[in-house]
Amino acid sequence: MLQRIQTIWTLLAVLAAVFLFITGQDVDVFGHIPVINISCIVLVLTGALSIFSFKNRKRQILLNTISIIINALLIGVLAYWLLNLSGGIQIPEKGIEPVFPLIAVISLLIANMYIRRDERLVKSVDRLR
Repeated sequence: MLQRIQTIWTLLAVLAAVFLFITGQDVDVFGHIPVINISCIVLVLTGALSIFSFKNRKRQILLNTISIIINALLIGVLAYWLLNLSGGIQIPEKGIEPVFPLIAVISLLIANMYIRRDERLVKSVDRLR
């Protein structure tokens, strides 16, 4: 069912990936390889697949876990990029890019919590039959 609370949390993670794609155009970590853009596209695709695989909760948990790992790697890459920027710019003025993967990780963890809760509820109802 698409109207579940975990869908909203997963959608929030997808929106964080879209916002990272929009704001991360100036991020140049590994030369001309668009690491941020490719990972944002992968995150949006896995998030959409997770949202529309609501009948298979184990697949949803797996896709959300993959997204959490990709977002954690993105946090590391963006932190490396921020630390290697030249100039005496303060941290809040450098960019908002690392905030979006952090929001996505938190929302995906909450989504996984609600998916597991639904899984326990379904198993308890099956036990009563």
